[in-house]
Amino acid sequence: MTLKILNLYAGIGGNRKLWTGDIEVTAIENVPEIAKIYQDFFPDDKVIVTDAHQYLIEHYKEFDFIWSSPPCPTHSRINTLLINKPNNPIKPRFPDMKLYEEIIFLKHFAKCRWIVENVRGYYEPLIKPQECGRHYYWANFEIEDFGKDKKVRNDKGSVLKVKMEQRGIIVTDFHGYKGDKRQLINNCVDVEHGLKIFKMVFKEKQEVLI
Repeated sequence: MTLKILNLYAGIGGNRKLWTGDIEVTAIENVPEIAKIYQDFFPDDKVIVTDAHQYLIEHYKEFDFIWSSPPCPTHSRINTLLINKPNNPIKPRFPDMKLYEEIIFLKHFAKCRWIVENVRGYYEPLIKPQECGRHYYWANFEIEDFGKDKKVRNDKGSVLKVKMEQRGIIVTDFHGYKGDKRQLINNCVDVEHGLKIFKMVFKEKQEVLI
């Protein structure tokens, strides 16, 4: 049986990189240049350039598993860590509540397995997540603790270069992309974490959280 998977806010697909098996993945990314990189990584996936938040509410019934990674900058601890630093480019801003809209929506309407991923925030989460590494996970299945995130050492070069090596990415994968490559890499869920969670999704006799 083919498992239909929806990968929202797909980026360049860090979470999806090690997924295998009889799966059919639909990836949603609203930046065409980033969607192009994702499609090159995963030519068999269906990639749609559109708003992930709207796509979710229109198509959530069509999938066996939904992974959503809404943008994290407005929730990240960097908002308060840098606030008093000189020349700080980050100004006070409202947290994007689409994160919680999706959690509440999926919790009450989705019949499939689902997960919403984000970074640890600078505020007490409004809905209690499962915590693992530097991430928050809201899901309707149990996530086993797989430990702290792997530390990035820069003894082989720049931190960005080491992160790319860990994620199996090379410079030519970006095909002349003019945007912030560092942000693309930082936004990737660790590929090993993505695989571990994927294996947990359909684990036999796993208790579904209510």
